[in-house]
Amino acid sequence: MTDARRLPDPLPAIRRLRRGEGVLFRHYELAPARRLALARQVAALCRRQDLVLLIAGDVRLARAVHADGLHLPQGLIGRTAAARRAGLGQVTAAAHDAGAVRRAALTGVDAVLISPVFATASHPGAAGLGVLRFAALATLARHRGLMVYALGGITTASARRLRHIPQKGTAAIQGMAAVR
Repeated sequence: MTDARRLPDPLPAIRRLRRGEGVLFRHYELAPARRLALARQVAALCRRQDLVLLIAGDVRLARAVHADGLHLPQGLIGRTAAARRAGLGQVTAAAHDAGAVRRAALTGVDAVLISPVFATASHPGAAGLGVLRFAALATLARHRGLMVYALGGITTASARRLRHIPQKGTAAIQGMAAVR
């Protein structure tokens, strides 16, 4: 996941990703023209490296850069149909509670990023779900046909604590920052 504050230039980190991995481009804080320019650079790099690219929260931007899909913050889960009409392949959503997991499943989202699993610098002071609550939400999501990714405070050490919980993978900002 990109983050304008913690990883202003995501390109060096993206260059170190392996084929088949993915980038969730956020950088919400940038002015629209600058966000578009950076998204184009990210998209070109993702195509060259055979990486999956999801754009966060902006159907038009996702279409403009020919992204593989769209990521919806929890409050935008209802926009899944717009992403489908726009021809965007994969649609993911943030889910912080059981209600969001249920809404994601009802609207046809492909995968949920359940967060924050652990304390994270992205949301200082916010409590993490912890392993048990993450496991419960992951189980609910899988039973509703959703792929599950863990997000929030994910490091190599914390990911090991989740290895017994079936999930598609993990998402991280800190992990991207570490590969600079």
